[in-house]
Amino acid sequence: MTDARIYLSPPDVSDLERKLLLAAFDSNWVAPVGPDLDAFEAQTAELVGVRHAVALSSGTAALHLALIAAGVRRGDTVLVPSFTFAATANAVVYLGARPVFVDSTPDSWNVDPVLVAEELRTRAERGQLPRAVVAVDMYGQCADYDPLLEACDRYGVPLIEDAAEALGATYRGRSAGSFGLAGVLSFNGNKIITTGGGGMLVTDDSRVAKQARHLATQAREPVPHYEHRHIGYNYRLSNLLAAVGRGQLLRLEQMIAARRETFEFYRSALGDLPGLTFMPVAGYGVPNYWLTCVLVDEHRDRVLAELAARDIEGRPAWKPMHLQPVFQDCVMRGGEVSAGLFRRGVCLPSGSALTAHDRQRVVEAVRSAQEG
Repeated sequence: MTDARIYLSPPDVSDLERKLLLAAFDSNWVAPVGPDLDAFEAQTAELVGVRHAVALSSGTAALHLALIAAGVRRGDTVLVPSFTFAATANAVVYLGARPVFVDSTPDSWNVDPVLVAEELRTRAERGQLPRAVVAVDMYGQCADYDPLLEACDRYGVPLIEDAAEALGATYRGRSAGSFGLAGVLSFNGNKIITTGGGGMLVTDDSRVAKQARHLATQAREPVPHYEHRHIGYNYRLSNLLAAVGRGQLLRLEQMIAARRETFEFYRSALGDLPGLTFMPVAGYGVPNYWLTCVLVDEHRDRVLAELAARDIEGRPAWKPMHLQPVFQDCVMRGGEVSAGLFRRGVCLPSGSALTAHDRQRVVEAVRSAQEG
């Protein structure tokens, strides 16, 4: 029998999600309102440790609304990690602002707090402070928030936490998503939990939550007729998808444990290979192990090609934003670290439903490429 294709991070759904979805369907609550939506928001807020959660159609929508809440508007600048997915920077551009990219630290692959502080100081001296700073929790590991918040607070610049990849991770005992003005979660199909597509804005600030909820429902005013005083968006999540999310939340710890087991297996089975190192686990927190990533000193593309030849999905690490053609005119502070991570980085299959046989196939492919 031919082995099935191994995907990088596919959805992991069970009979529990199916039952909750069908129950929501049978109740006729199929619109972007309903008891499952309310419960999903409340349960996520409790998990993250914040007072408010607003379920949305995507993590990008949550980023967009968080930036609006921070006061970002046309002509502003926003500090953004270069080493991230494009949505982090795209949401800045939606508002007519310009991202200013900042390099990563090799200790965690997250944005470098020292460079953020230096950029804030330089811009403060010129009277050109950014309107906001966005930190991203890369591959399920939190950024270093103590120095980031200290720098942002010193200059009065709000911080937004892009925790799209990090639900269930912690930083010094606090949950990912709970830092700064607002946190952003993603429930895309490849994330640690999924609603098929969706996201959430989480915050302790009632003003931010109220504004996000208003703008996400086309900014309709609370009057009998349709009246609009602001430009709004169709960003709300449906009750049906929220029902799936509720089931996924109940299984979150189980899925984190499975991904951690995969990480430990790969590290044990591949850790002796010369020229191959694993993404560091920072001592300040506990990741959710969304993706296991390695650096290959030589022959990264040979590793990716060997995986593909065996019908295994592997991917390069994120291509930094400052190297993307669409952002070629943006300011960049540093750049060597993130460029090196892209040049050498490989993301290995890490789904929570991987079998022992699947993991062994991945290990054999990587070893063959490295030892060949």
